[in-house]
Amino acid sequence: MGGAQGKKGSPKKGWVPETKLEAKMVEAMQRRASEGSTMKSFNSIILKFPKIDESLRKYKAIFEQFDEDKNGAIDKEELKHCFAKLEISFTEEEINDLFEACDINDDMGMKFNEFIVLLCLVYLLKEDPTALHAYDVMWKFYVTLEKSRMGMPNLEATFETLVDAFVFLDKNKDGHVSKNEMIQAINETTTGERSSGRIAMKRFEEMDWDKNGMVNFKEFLFAFTHWVGIDDAEDDDEEGEATV
Repeated sequence: MGGAQGKKGSPKKGWVPETKLEAKMVEAMQRRASEGSTMKSFNSIILKFPKIDESLRKYKAIFEQFDEDKNGAIDKEELKHCFAKLEISFTEEEINDLFEACDINDDMGMKFNEFIVLLCLVYLLKEDPTALHAYDVMWKFYVTLEKSRMGMPNLEATFETLVDAFVFLDKNKDGHVSKNEMIQAINETTTGERSSGRIAMKRFEEMDWDKNGMVNFKEFLFAFTHWVGIDDAEDDDEEGEATV
């Protein structure tokens, strides 16, 4: 999918979802937004980075069990082998669907941050029976990991924090974050600072993966893994040196 989630350059008013997953994701975020957010400022989100980072890294061991050749990405054959070890079966079509949902870079390999994004999306959709029916392969994957000996401690609490952060940014509660909403969120934290607009635009550009002027929850998650340092950890593993 390459992270493309809407018609490039199209205004939000006339936006039409390109995939069923995208439509369900937006609907779910709109429902959650109606409940409000506990976040009070963008700084309150930043302050949670260390705790979120620590929680997500607990699942690196799970990811590494899937990544048999230790190249930093899970390919389809490795996914099949892991499912066999967990004594569950997926069809070739289901394996393809799983990769379409999580291979954000469209490079036929699931990196650790994409693995986290996939799990969080399934968590978001789990309360929607129609979504689960449409994406039962994703849900089966999630439940299998939960029930396996691998374990997934505090996963839902971490995902709830991520949902809450997105809801805070989505000021008009339409399931997306626009440039103006991002600027508003940053300005609430950095009132009076001339650099606040540049900060907001930089953060927005990092989130707007397909450059269509609006950010959905999947794009937000992908950027968030970078903000908390997940991408840096991958680079460290590959290069053998710390990323500054």
